[in-house]
Amino acid sequence: MSTAAVRDYLLGLQERIVAAFEAEGGDPFLRDAWQREPGGKLEGDGISRLVEGGSLLERGGCGFSHVKGPALPPSATQHRGAELAGAPFEAMGVSLVFHPRNPYVPTVHMNVRMLAAMPAGGEPVVWFGGGMDLTPYYGFEDDARHFHRVNRDALAPFGADKHPRFKKWCDEYFFLRHRNEPRGIGGVFFDDYAEGGFDGGFALMRAVGDAFLPAYLPIVQRRRDTPHGAAERDFQTYRRGRYVEFNLVFDRGTLFGLQSGGRTESILMSMPPVVTWRYDWRPQPGTPEARLYSDFLRPRDWAGAAGEGDASAP
Repeated sequence: MSTAAVRDYLLGLQERIVAAFEAEGGDPFLRDAWQREPGGKLEGDGISRLVEGGSLLERGGCGFSHVKGPALPPSATQHRGAELAGAPFEAMGVSLVFHPRNPYVPTVHMNVRMLAAMPAGGEPVVWFGGGMDLTPYYGFEDDARHFHRVNRDALAPFGADKHPRFKKWCDEYFFLRHRNEPRGIGGVFFDDYAEGGFDGGFALMRAVGDAFLPAYLPIVQRRRDTPHGAAERDFQTYRRGRYVEFNLVFDRGTLFGLQSGGRTESILMSMPPVVTWRYDWRPQPGTPEARLYSDFLRPRDWAGAAGEGDASAP
């Protein structure tokens, strides 16, 4: 087991993604390196990369963190077994959320991570996790098919079961139970992955991380210059409220970071910059906004969907 190799990969992935979006958007990302000194609740270091008010990304955060702590927090042990409660741990990962300015470009989330627990008197227990998911405001079938097919192809070398299994997991995980509504159109999600041992888990994590740019960047390039007005912007800020609700109520990564004493600014840089809520609002039937709910915010076999046409808004 070489956690140094995982760290090197994650730092390289962060740099590749940030460089690609600096080139695409023309706006530099702030670089905020931080360190937690030994002796506190957590020790470790990280690099937060952030752009705000950019021409392409209204807010985009891509963070690397590598921390160690004396005891796993409840969010990490409640689904893994009581025998790990209180075990020292090491965790590292890259997590990003990009909130584009244009309402026709979807928000995207991606995360790849490793978690190792060191129970007293036992061998280290290592898991990998991560995935990516797409949250459009205006649905385009071509975009949805492309995103899911890139994810499917990235997982194909690891067995035919992986993509359907991780897609279903994503659909179930990114679901707002209090609204009975998916957050977006999904993608892939996996956690507690230890199949094939350390090498197998690390290889799968790398495949997912490497798939992010080919899955998302072509969608950005297709939609970033689509004309829009106040009505589309208003719908975008309304739908961003769902993103905030999920991250603060359900997201295990957010809860893990806050419960373990992580760096609050880095944890919450996934939040969108401008958000609105309305009381019991519904889109007008027959509008592109209504079609998001009827045609996109439901589980579909996007990777296997046939056809090249796109009956969506512009």
